[in-house]
Amino acid sequence: MFSFIARRVGAGAILLVAIALLSFLLLYADSASIARRLLGNGATDEVVARKTAELGLDQPVLVQVGQWASSAITGDLGRSWFSGELVSTSLAGRLGVTLSLVIGTTAVAVVVAVALGVVAARRRGWADTVIQFGVLLGFAVPGFLVALVLVLVFAVGLGWFTATGYVPPTASVSGWLASIALPVIALATGVIAAIAQQVRGSVIDALSRDYVRTLRARGLSSRSVIYKHVLRNAAGPGLAVVALQFVGLLGGAVIIEQIFALPGMGQLAVQATTQGDIPVVMGIVVVFAIIVVIINLLVDLAQAGLNPKVRMA
Repeated sequence: MFSFIARRVGAGAILLVAIALLSFLLLYADSASIARRLLGNGATDEVVARKTAELGLDQPVLVQVGQWASSAITGDLGRSWFSGELVSTSLAGRLGVTLSLVIGTTAVAVVVAVALGVVAARRRGWADTVIQFGVLLGFAVPGFLVALVLVLVFAVGLGWFTATGYVPPTASVSGWLASIALPVIALATGVIAAIAQQVRGSVIDALSRDYVRTLRARGLSSRSVIYKHVLRNAAGPGLAVVALQFVGLLGGAVIIEQIFALPGMGQLAVQATTQGDIPVVMGIVVVFAIIVVIINLLVDLAQAGLNPKVRMA
């Protein structure tokens, strides 16, 4: 098991380095025009050259990469070119908001999707048809449209929730839950559809296996067979889909945060990209890459725990 974990950690570290290096080269490739874009077309060549030297963009690319990497290892991702604030400080203040949305959405989606997938696989017939139709709607309706409908109905119409804003859990747990309830529901729609479809297919496949007939012949109840044996064997593909959806939610949260005016990473990413604040954009890419690597590692460990054959692969 230790060698399995070591291999996965090593692969994750290589992936993180590759993403960081490629992102740096892409973002800083045209370093000669960065200072010009920051100062405007009216700036003289002398002023542009001075700004380029101030930002360290006059040095060779490999030197810039080395300086950034040596600082990034210690947690220093540089400073914003516009606000002067440490990038790590900006990200720390917003990461909690995005993770609240993504983790909350994943938790809600997994619970609902597993229940729907199991019901559809067990009962088939009209129940399966209704669930499949709901899954199709979940795939077809975009999240931002669901968000707008939720705001109009539950925030503007009924007044049960606030349309915008975020309350930290440290200030009020109930206020925090109320502030993320509608965004989580909006994000969860498509995720539930994807996971439920995978769970349904995996459970149907598992129910057709010989071991299930053997367990039933031994007198085990259908509920026991499903929840103690079938779900365990069907969990592998489902975990893979959950990991993919979690990563996708990091990007999907950008639009939802804009709709609900949530001060998360998505809002910061839009602002930094619009301004051309490359250190902040680079910091966001690195943080998201770290999250993806961690999620993949956790899924691999879960897969290995469910299926010992995975550790041998």
